[in-house]
Amino acid sequence: MTGFGRVDGSAVTAGDTGGSMSWSWSWELRSVNAKGLDIRCRLPSLVEGWEPEVRGRIQARLGRGSVTANWTLKRAEDEGATTELVVNKAFLRQLVILQQELEAEGLIMPTAPNLDQILQVRGVVETVDRTPDQAVVDQLKVSALLDLDAALDALVAARRAEGDRIVAALQVHLDEIAALLTQAQAGAEAQPAALRDRLNEQIAVLTNGGAPVSEERLAQELALLATKADVREETDRLAAHVAQCRALLADGGAVGRKLDFLCQELNREANTLCSKAVTLDLTNIGVELKTRIERFREQIQNIE
Repeated sequence: MTGFGRVDGSAVTAGDTGGSMSWSWSWELRSVNAKGLDIRCRLPSLVEGWEPEVRGRIQARLGRGSVTANWTLKRAEDEGATTELVVNKAFLRQLVILQQELEAEGLIMPTAPNLDQILQVRGVVETVDRTPDQAVVDQLKVSALLDLDAALDALVAARRAEGDRIVAALQVHLDEIAALLTQAQAGAEAQPAALRDRLNEQIAVLTNGGAPVSEERLAQELALLATKADVREETDRLAAHVAQCRALLADGGAVGRKLDFLCQELNREANTLCSKAVTLDLTNIGVELKTRIERFREQIQNIE
């Protein structure tokens, strides 16, 4: 679910009031692991209304991940800033007339108007926002959203490439689990003999060397214990779950949640195998199985 996609674009727009504006932009999409789909959009205030559509396009392509969509927009340098300086000529004329009147009355010494000083008077020069009109925004939207789709293509491709690498790693984990399962199936054959030896030892301790237990009674107890210690059902289910994991990886698509569920089942069977183990070898195999299953589960968190 980790990936990155970037697309740069540009356009020239014409507003309702005439004139053209040159624009350049960049879409950057980043995705990291998450249980669900969490989308964060960072758009300029000029186009904040686009967010629902941007989210919709991302949701249509991605199922899981924490996704950040960042769109940076710039005006071309030759177009100047988004604000411009405007001289209040009416106010400027009033100041010039006032100076002339004061000079005629002898209240001030006649001097040529100093433009620098006049421009410093509050109200002579004002800043006016050159906010693009809706026609410009609509023109930007067409090209910008096409580039968003291209950035999504790049992001999906990056996530797919990561997925291919993870699938290869998951197959290795499954091979290790399958190898341990084969060892467990072989180790299970030693369970009955180990049970018989343990039962004989316990009987000898309890009877303190007294009258031995009859073979018939011993066979009954062994049969009961062997049934409880039989791990064939667990190993069969483990084998079935491993086969199902391989099938899901081969099918592709969004299989993360299904594999996560199968990991829970694999771990449950491994726990039961450990609890039924009579020999130390089978116990060690069960513990190692749980370790490999946990590694498999951790890697699954990285796929959709």
